[in-house]
Amino acid sequence: MRVLDTHGITYIEPVPEGTSEWYCGISYEHGDLYEAEEVFQAGEPLEGNSLCLIHYPDGEVFWPVPKQAGTYTEKPVFLEGQIYLLNVDFENGCIRIFCFECESHEVKLFQELPLSSVKSCYNLKLHTSPLCLTRQGEEDVFEIIWPERIHFAMGAHESFFLRDGEKLYFAKWYEEGEGPDYRYWEETVVRDLSGNHLETLPGDIQVMPNGEKWHLS
Repeated sequence: MRVLDTHGITYIEPVPEGTSEWYCGISYEHGDLYEAEEVFQAGEPLEGNSLCLIHYPDGEVFWPVPKQAGTYTEKPVFLEGQIYLLNVDFENGCIRIFCFECESHEVKLFQELPLSSVKSCYNLKLHTSPLCLTRQGEEDVFEIIWPERIHFAMGAHESFFLRDGEKLYFAKWYEEGEGPDYRYWEETVVRDLSGNHLETLPGDIQVMPNGEKWHLS
């Protein structure tokens, strides 16, 4: 059995979207990103969180963005041989996107935005592809914060999960009936960058480790 020193992080998962070599683990001292934002806004100490990257199969562990008080690092995404990490610095009022080079293991600052560019950090996440920073607000509004600035209302029960060029994919759930007649199902709603409905697909879209997208219907 191989033992990895992950500083108390006991759960890891594959880095999305399109690699079978890299895994990530996160500590949750203050919950998720939005909960960490609430802690900071309440004036309570925000210790920061830890995020590790683990390479498979050798098990080498990397700490691309060191734990720092007043900050929070969100789950990463993989794109074209690089891993991108979202880091919010509440102390200094900025959003940073870091890039971890999978071959050289170098870490560099890729993009920096003012924290004031978002209403809140609720569902603030990185997605691909291309790389983009998105937010799905409590008010059922979808936003791309960077590199474009896009804002439109989503349909009821929709949740964004994938971008593929000019197309945006939303999971949508339905339920009807009660008791033995109860029925639940999901579909995939495809929209353009203006929010216009393009088509509705049965089932789900899954991004495979090689980056290929499979439609499960």
